[in-house]
Amino acid sequence: MINRPYRLPLARRTARGVLLRYTELRRSLRNFELGLIGLSVLVGAAVGMVTYGLRELVSLLHALDFSLIPGSYLSAQTHVDLYRLLLVPGVGGLILGVVTLVAHRIRPTEIVDPVEANALYGGQLSLRDSARLTGLTVISNACGASVGMEAGYSQLGAGIFAFVGDYFHLRREDQRTMVTAGAAAAIAAAFNAPLTGAFYGFELIHGSYSSRLLAPVTAACLAAVLVVRQFGPDAPLFEVLGTFAVPHVHYVLFCLLGLLAGGIGILTMRSATWVERILRASKLPVWARPAIGGVALSLVALGSPQVLGSGHGAIQWHLETQWSLLPILLLLAGKVAGSAISLGASFRGGLFSSSLFIGALLGAVFVQALGLLDPTFLPERTSFMLVGMGATGAAIIGAPFTFVFLVLEATGDFPITVGTLMGVLIAATTVRLTFGYSFSTWRFHLRGLPLKGGHDIGWIADLTAGKLMRSDVRTVPVSMPLERFRDVVPLGSRKWAFAVTDAGHYAGMIDVAAAHDPDITEMVPHLVAADLTTCRGCYMLPGDDIRLILKKFGEARAETLPVVASSDAPRILGSVSEGFCLKRYTQELERRRSDELGMPGL
Repeated sequence: MINRPYRLPLARRTARGVLLRYTELRRSLRNFELGLIGLSVLVGAAVGMVTYGLRELVSLLHALDFSLIPGSYLSAQTHVDLYRLLLVPGVGGLILGVVTLVAHRIRPTEIVDPVEANALYGGQLSLRDSARLTGLTVISNACGASVGMEAGYSQLGAGIFAFVGDYFHLRREDQRTMVTAGAAAAIAAAFNAPLTGAFYGFELIHGSYSSRLLAPVTAACLAAVLVVRQFGPDAPLFEVLGTFAVPHVHYVLFCLLGLLAGGIGILTMRSATWVERILRASKLPVWARPAIGGVALSLVALGSPQVLGSGHGAIQWHLETQWSLLPILLLLAGKVAGSAISLGASFRGGLFSSSLFIGALLGAVFVQALGLLDPTFLPERTSFMLVGMGATGAAIIGAPFTFVFLVLEATGDFPITVGTLMGVLIAATTVRLTFGYSFSTWRFHLRGLPLKGGHDIGWIADLTAGKLMRSDVRTVPVSMPLERFRDVVPLGSRKWAFAVTDAGHYAGMIDVAAAHDPDITEMVPHLVAADLTTCRGCYMLPGDDIRLILKKFGEARAETLPVVASSDAPRILGSVSEGFCLKRYTQELERRRSDELGMPGL
């Protein structure tokens, strides 16, 4: 009989081959930068299609809810049916509140923002939670809330990219790059502006720029924009025809406009917080607050329906239509109030496009006021509106170059881009020095998160005392005679010993060298371990991160401290040394920096 080699069944051979190919693909993505770029292109195209579909869905819902002509913008309307204007925001707010309540009971987890994911969790972001937030944002926008879809777009885009990155088990820095690319691609598709989307990712989502980050993020943005242009018009958010002649004196005025934009930005963010505090103090159920906010928004919209929606259509409308000073000033106040009410009443959405509309109105008010002094400024109205848009957007969103590139991509004009740059820098600096937060970081501050952007600080929380401690500690009872201590803890065996009470709780540290000091030999029969203890109230908890660890070392002025189970029951688990903590902290800093530079193991 001929012995033939055993062969695996066909199904198992096929599964094994697929697994090997998947493993090889995952390895290539982790070690081959072109693989990550190619993946960003494919997923970026998908994000572009999703963003386009969501934009069309919201436009359709606006047409149904407010009886608009299909394809028209809600914010560009000068008249809306009175009954719909009064009913839709309130009823929509009630639906939003109920849906939010049900969704929270089904999945009672906090939704992680892309900035928060990059800063604290190494780019880990739930696609399910991202889809839930996007759905709530669609409901909010459909009922006319004075916010934009950008938060939903960027959240879902980042969630899709994070899901793909997690599937391939990418490194921490590559996973953060994927989240950045996802949010950037969504914004690029929403505004048909790839440079705007890319710098939105660099400045706001990732918090830094590197050569390794450039290619995947930009590639994702280009892919998303090209897909959108296949389905929709090849045009930016707003169109401005002609060129701009900007006299030198206007640059001084642009700086003043930037200062005003900074103030308006702070007022908008503060107002949203005031509305939220008022509703919280009213003791209304959380689910009822959007309905109350919707009713208040309807009352504001009675002055002009242009306060509703994100403001996309209204920007183009006001670039082409000139109002006198008083009406446009009232509309500016109404839009600020509408945005604050919407956010404070828990409508979901972002302020990206709303800040652009607020800035356009501010620029129009500014030039109309100048026109009262000198009518020759009035023909330059568009220039001031563009600078106002960029400056107010930078003040609220906190991504200066994003808005500079938005104006550049919309106009293609260098002189007005330089003017926008001046206004943006003044506005951003004003907010940073006086308020200290952008809209995204302000929300984190209100939640108690010390975040200033998407910079990766999550690894700091991973360096905890529980992970850095040594468990081979020597403990002795506080009542142990010093003679006995010298026998059980010989000189040179270790540097420190830890005294514990009869209940096993930490009672202080003992310097072994000091306990063996010949100068105290005559007093040894009369001393116990408790007499030599120091740092009695100084200890670490297992969850203390490296920042708190180093702070406690400085306060205790000690080079070693114990790690105890809890403050209530300080049972010793181990000990940490300052030298080892500094070494590990330095190693992690170097590793993060080498990952950002694209040279792991540098």
